[in-house]
Amino acid sequence: MTTPIDDQASEPEDSKTINEPRLWVQKGWTARVIKNENDDGWAVEMILDGQSEPALVGPWTMGRDKKNPKPLDINAFNTLVKTASEVVLRHEQHRLELLHKSITVTVNEQPIEVALDIVPDEDDPHALLSAQNLDGEELAKIRVKPDYRLNASSARAWIESRYAKPK
Repeated sequence: MTTPIDDQASEPEDSKTINEPRLWVQKGWTARVIKNENDDGWAVEMILDGQSEPALVGPWTMGRDKKNPKPLDINAFNTLVKTASEVVLRHEQHRLELLHKSITVTVNEQPIEVALDIVPDEDDPHALLSAQNLDGEELAKIRVKPDYRLNASSARAWIESRYAKPK
């Protein structure tokens, strides 16, 4: 004997949906219409579940009475989710770009890719300097200071030193 599956029971307990004129919680996001502290208008903030700070804060449209905010609706919420998701993605891409740098140099007619990956550990910040050939074979990997400056000159010097730890 089979029993029907309850759709509500299959959702995680913490997933909730709220659809109110000034508060929408759905799809892992919270949209909240707030009073704009800088003027008489309104703003909307988008907060990703689990985050304490909004990913996006922007102006919000006044309602017809020119005093209260326009109520949130599904179309506005979906647009806000798309915009906030793109902001979060750009921030993450930027953070990763700050933590990873690579350069390809040619030494003895051999192209070698040298990469620097910063490990932002609060207790032990450091970076990993690595070299690999075009086949992806790792030639060397060492630990360096997180403020190590990777450029063509430093990469070439490291390779020519037979991958000795930079000073």
